[in-house]
Amino acid sequence: MEQNKPTQFGQTQTGQGGRRGRGGEKGGRGGRGFHGQREAKSEFDQKVIDIARVTRVTKGGKRFSFRTTVVIGDGKSRVGVGTGKGVDVAQSMQKAYNKAQKNLISVFTVNGTIPYQVESKYKSAVVLLKPAKGGVKAGGPVRVVAKLAGIKSLTGKLIERTNSKINIARATIEALKQLKVKSIK
Repeated sequence: MEQNKPTQFGQTQTGQGGRRGRGGEKGGRGGRGFHGQREAKSEFDQKVIDIARVTRVTKGGKRFSFRTTVVIGDGKSRVGVGTGKGVDVAQSMQKAYNKAQKNLISVFTVNGTIPYQVESKYKSAVVLLKPAKGGVKAGGPVRVVAKLAGIKSLTGKLIERTNSKINIARATIEALKQLKVKSIK
């Protein structure tokens, strides 16, 4: 009888043609295995703020897809929001990440907080941001955007609230865009 021969992907094959063992170098079960290619670590952290299954009604029935909204940031003043659609969640997350990279903004901060109060409106969401001490006091998407932008302390208030997390996140981005360096005279 022949010895077990290792194949290309770390599996063993017996002389009778059957396979034994599964997975590649990483172990685990089946799949396509690990082929020695590792993805490079991204410079941005990402946080999913909304996943929705959306339906398009056609003559032949309903078509389902997924809409994902992602906030990305490097923790050093760059932050962006993106929304993507795809046939599965992973595809929609990748599209949202790519759109967020295209929509990056730089946030002006002083000692870990914003320099002055700003207010912004995006569709039905109105957000008020104030400088503060002692942490980020904001809820939901405002907190996520502030943390990923590298803001250490901030007070956020939703003046006109909406159930749309996407609009709240975009209103927060619009408010952070308004921050400029003011000259002292």
